[in-house]
Amino acid sequence: MKIDTKVSEIYSILDGLSEPEIIFLEFENSFQLLIGVILSAQTTDKQVNQVLPDLFRKFPDPQALGAAELQDVINIIRPVGFFNVKARNIIKTAAAVHENHSDEIPESMDELLKLTGVGRKSANVIRGACFNLPAIIVDTHFARTVTRLGLTIEKTPDRIELDLIQSIPSEIQYRFSMLLNKLGREFCHSRKPDCSNCPLKGLCRWKT
Repeated sequence: MKIDTKVSEIYSILDGLSEPEIIFLEFENSFQLLIGVILSAQTTDKQVNQVLPDLFRKFPDPQALGAAELQDVINIIRPVGFFNVKARNIIKTAAAVHENHSDEIPESMDELLKLTGVGRKSANVIRGACFNLPAIIVDTHFARTVTRLGLTIEKTPDRIELDLIQSIPSEIQYRFSMLLNKLGREFCHSRKPDCSNCPLKGLCRWKT
């Protein structure tokens, strides 16, 4: 695929300013990242990172978490939002990984989407971070930045992903997603974006 000129400029600028590996959720293996992304829905990565060490200390693998008592899990993850639902989801998902995948996290989109609490965004995080596969991760930060930059006119996460697959080469999709996510966190805020200091201000026509 021939890279779009604007995509290329954006990537070149942000890639040159960012660390080689961008990490928002702390993890040591694909199982830990899977649980982390399920817990991160509608809450901050900071809150999730605070509960993960205790969770994995008590339930270090899919078999252990899949057999956990619901209340024990709730007590650990209570600081994150929607902890009742998320506790059920991660127990059910861990059990499925143990029983159906021999404790190995699947890499295919279809198999990941069968896991409770996993949507396309979470599946793409796993595919990109753990398996080095093409992955466009459409969370609120990414959707906001690509819309303001004029890279898409689509509004829903699925349509944004499908649209940008056409213009972002597969080999940079995951890195591009993380770079734009970071931009959204640091400069392109939902309210009061820091446009004057944004490294992409020369490429962005969005007006506050």
